[in-house]
Amino acid sequence: MNEYPSILLGEAVNQFASLPGMGRKTALRHVLALLRRSDADVERFTQSIERLKKEVHYCRRCHNISDTELCPICAAHHRDQQTICVVENIRDVMSIENTGQYNGLYHVLGGVISPMDGVGPKDIEIDSLVARIQPENIQEVILALPTTMEGDTTNFYIYKKLSVLATPCKVSQIARGVAVGNDIEYTDEITLGRSIVNRTDYYGK
Repeated sequence: MNEYPSILLGEAVNQFASLPGMGRKTALRHVLALLRRSDADVERFTQSIERLKKEVHYCRRCHNISDTELCPICAAHHRDQQTICVVENIRDVMSIENTGQYNGLYHVLGGVISPMDGVGPKDIEIDSLVARIQPENIQEVILALPTTMEGDTTNFYIYKKLSVLATPCKVSQIARGVAVGNDIEYTDEITLGRSIVNRTDYYGK
């Protein structure tokens, strides 16, 4: 006997349940809610998902999500074009932007170095970060990665790569107001904002 009274209902639940953090009960609740919506509402919902997949891409400069080739942050002339904040993922960009304490650019690595998970330096956007420094006349790189062993390993690797450039830039890290083991996206805005403002020089220790 099928778990659901309709095969199509079960298939929809399976798709929703495949999303991170989405349990089957929650997935069923969302699917049933969609069934109660008008045809026009459901069509707008499905079209937005289709357009998201087809039209949204990654900024050619910083790898943030963007509707255009260059994301709005990189294209904003009023922002500090000589400072880059290095983050693990796009959610971290949104978290830092919400603090209102940072006015520079970003570089999204798309992960951190984690040998246990088979993620090495070449698997994330470190080379493209290094390639930006001299052409863009970057004066400071702020390391805002998770305060974990993997985050610290990635910090050190980036620091070593930047320290051998012909004209090395200043490398700093956010203050340790962010608790050890925490991801940036889960840190409250006040603490995160203060951590950026009170950032310290990185010495690669």
